[in-house]
Amino acid sequence: MSATPSTPSTEAVGGAPPSAAGGDPHELPAAVLWDMDGTLVDTEPYWIEQEHRLVERFGGTWTEADAHSLVGNPLLVSAEYIRAHTPVTLTPLEIVDELQSGVIAALSRRLPWRPGARELLAELGDLGVPCALVTMSWRPMVDALVATLPDGVFAAIVTGDEVTRGKPDPEPYLTAAAALGVDIGDCVAIEDSSTGSASALAAGARTIVVPHVVAVPPADGLFHRKTLEGLRARDLLAATAPSAP
Repeated sequence: MSATPSTPSTEAVGGAPPSAAGGDPHELPAAVLWDMDGTLVDTEPYWIEQEHRLVERFGGTWTEADAHSLVGNPLLVSAEYIRAHTPVTLTPLEIVDELQSGVIAALSRRLPWRPGARELLAELGDLGVPCALVTMSWRPMVDALVATLPDGVFAAIVTGDEVTRGKPDPEPYLTAAAALGVDIGDCVAIEDSSTGSASALAAGARTIVVPHVVAVPPADGLFHRKTLEGLRARDLLAATAPSAP
């Protein structure tokens, strides 16, 4: 299904226009594009738990290697992997629905923010820097998460069921930048996986990766961080400059 991104709001996320934030506007990125699972919130353990439950219900065994191989993938790709490597006989859509329903239920009990993510997201809103959510999770799960946040936190949302080609293809990030009306090269993307990082880099975004469940190997133009804690909005461009350590 083709992407139908939301129309970006012209009002700043924090309620004040960028000019009211003070300082040199060139110190800030045009937008910040956030991955969700493992980057913004720590949902990967929820997904892995649901994968174990599903596979074991059909009499199969789900390994750590299996679980890690799915991190960052489009959901239908993950569902096809489960069908190919386990006794699960559900259709790919049924697999996605079952896994996603379990994760949504877990999120309703606890929203596990990744370290530093909530603070950086709030600061970007206060400074009027538009943010987009670029995730391979599908709209029902994304809506469940966004419903817990203040209105307008994300000026655009791109989900895995609303793009033709998911990560690592550049389409999701290009779609988000187009929805915001900004040049992708002026955006900073924040990811946690090789698949997501490859998507952002291929689109042309400045890309920060904070590996979480799986290691992410070095790549040209990819800037590794151990955590988002302590990272400020005005540090993002310097952190993704070619001379940055």
